Amino acid sequence: MAALIRSLSHLPCCRRDARGREFLPEPPRWILRASFALVAVGAISIPPSVGAQSGEGPIPSASGIDAVVAELEPEIRRAMAEGRIPSLTIALTAGEEILWSGAYGESNLRARTPATPETVYIIASTLKTMVATVLLQLHEEGHFELDDPVSQHLERIRIPGEDPSRPVTFRHLLTHTSGLAGGFSGTPVWADTVPTPMDEFLAGSLRLEGPPDEAVRYSNPAFTLMAHLIEEMTGSDFRDEMRSRIFDPLGMTSTDFAPTPVMEELLAVPYRPDPDTGAQTPISRVRFAEWPAGGAWGTALDQARWLMASLNRGALGDVRLLSEETAALMQTRQSDRFTGPMAGGWGGEEAGYGLAWWTTTRDGERYIAHSGSVGGYTAFIHGNRDRRLGVTLLTNGQRAHPHLVRLSFLATDLMSRKLLP
Repeated sequence: MAALIRSLSHLPCCRRDARGREFLPEPPRWILRASFALVAVGAISIPPSVGAQSGEGPIPSASGIDAVVAELEPEIRRAMAEGRIPSLTIALTAGEEILWSGAYGESNLRARTPATPETVYIIASTLKTMVATVLLQLHEEGHFELDDPVSQHLERIRIPGEDPSRPVTFRHLLTHTSGLAGGFSGTPVWADTVPTPMDEFLAGSLRLEGPPDEAVRYSNPAFTLMAHLIEEMTGSDFRDEMRSRIFDPLGMTSTDFAPTPVMEELLAVPYRPDPDTGAQTPISRVRFAEWPAGGAWGTALDQARWLMASLNRGALGDVRLLSEETAALMQTRQSDRFTGPMAGGWGGEEAGYGLAWWTTTRDGERYIAHSGSVGGYTAFIHGNRDRRLGVTLLTNGQRAHPHLVRLSFLATDLMSRKLLP
């Protein structure tokens, strides 16, 4: 049976991407030997829907990947049980290869729909790293300097109460040290009301809680302001810039701000444990005025393409998003004054913000990560910069950060030990 499953997993089959186009998968050359399906525990491992480019160095062996998965799977099941996570999808990367992807649990508990690596979840605040990359592309194009006052580049929006002698800069926005208040204004998707349009929201809701560069205040409005700045600098819709500069070049065909009909068919239901009974209860999907800070949907496989480009110094295959210098700057802690564990305890006391990315050093090696959480969903991306090993996780579990942090470090540790010389 195992041999049959392996052979069937190699057969090319026609698929549709999120825009409804048919294609044949083109997996990396070694993954045809390594693919397998873990049907006994409800996990499915498939080749990536769009083939990654071959990375540098030796190709990991199928036996090495099997060994990683064999140790990782029990911990995935434990994390799901302890974190009350109905379904979880995961992808492991090395260099420019998606090594393996898996899916566990059910994306719809009532319908008993098994999750697959193509199940769609909200990617939430992991989107912030992509928004920051587009902004830094404009920096490389000469539109601004990182320590420019943001107000110099705003035509229609002002930051109320800003002290001209201590202005908010682009670097402040990118490191959550702008002094801008946080906030989240969720509206159920099926409600009669809709989120406030972005410019109207910014004009009425931007608020300084303190001067810049005095504290870390995690701010969704700060990243919404970045989207507005991108529109002012390019003269284009922010969503179009994200698609043309990030999603399309990387082949992220199942990532968008509004799920396409094909994506809707694959959407995971958001769940939250009932506070009295502990039973998993479906909750409303939401939209929000701060949507540029995390209102996009995608898959673990698309997240893997994004993470590979980030760990490969701003490039994937022939696609270069940023210069190596700017990519490294994004992933370098910007201040020694603002350090400490991130969400879920990631990174320990050495953790801090790069430009949007979380950064830390562990056992002499450099790591990056970012989480995302919107009611009933938790997302996580994590990578070892020095070994170029990464893991992406999407779930329909409520605030599952500690469990995803633990799985992420375990996954990169296992790959380091079992796949690399």
